[in-house]
Amino acid sequence: MEAHAHKSHKKEYFAVFILLTILTIIEIYIPEAESLSKIAKGSALTFLAIGKACTVAYFYMHLKEETRWLKFIAAIPVSAGIYAVVVILESIYR
Repeated sequence: MEAHAHKSHKKEYFAVFILLTILTIIEIYIPEAESLSKIAKGSALTFLAIGKACTVAYFYMHLKEETRWLKFIAAIPVSAGIYAVVVILESIYR
């Protein structure tokens, strides 16, 4: 039986934490940006939230270490969410 050595993920997790912190700070300032329209603010906040959710799933839920099939299964709700956003934006612009 072969024993696997434990790999430390501290640096990687810290880098992801910094990335999520930066994205959160951006999310805080977007609603205050007077130069952006309401649609642009909503779209930017939505895409930032999707990006943060994908980052958390990929690193903290260990999707990066899973098989392609499991990654595909995890991508189905993400694609459904993106489709929903597109449909909502399309209905707003009509």
